[in-house]
Amino acid sequence: MATALVTGANRGIGLELVRLLAGAGWDVIAACRHRSIDLDALGVRVEPLDLADDGSSAELAARLGGTRIDLLINNAGILRDDGLDPLDPDAIRRQFEVNALGPLQVTAALRGNLARGSRVVLVTSRMGSMADNGSGGFYGYRMSKAALNAAGVSLARDLEPEGVAVLLVHPGFVRTEMTGGRGDVEPRDAAADILRRVSDMDSAASGIWVHAATGEPIPW
Repeated sequence: MATALVTGANRGIGLELVRLLAGAGWDVIAACRHRSIDLDALGVRVEPLDLADDGSSAELAARLGGTRIDLLINNAGILRDDGLDPLDPDAIRRQFEVNALGPLQVTAALRGNLARGSRVVLVTSRMGSMADNGSGGFYGYRMSKAALNAAGVSLARDLEPEGVAVLLVHPGFVRTEMTGGRGDVEPRDAAADILRRVSDMDSAASGIWVHAATGEPIPW
């Protein structure tokens, strides 16, 4: 049985990813800062993970031991509506730690659990695109997702010799708690789109950034 690990698994897209993967027969490890009733109801293995804690990823890797991970989905993230008036450095710094540095630390810590043929997915956002920024604002979120994109490309290059492919996906504007219930995509649909992109992924295309619903490339 193939094993998938999903971060940010207690709600939203992460919860739906766990639900779909478990329903498809995967052995799922759900990693999150706080477990939820909905997650517990799925009956999967739940592991604590705090992306703002530098030691949390290493502790997760230690608990997993030599468990092979065939699919690692770095989904956890936070969003703050921050602007210039006033500029909030703490909010920006927090988003960078969770959205960019956190997934990199998780992937690095679990590198020994990945094997030839494994996939690493980074759930990023079109808001990290500099070419597509037509509205400004959201400094911390935009900067953190742009940094995550840069990390994703480097991961693709560094993991290629080990036969591990990396995919960056934009799930769309998803109706979750993080977006305040706004959006035009349901979490379950976003999760299904992400898994469809993983299924269709060509390992030779590692390091690309695509829209989860259409598979079309997103401009950097």
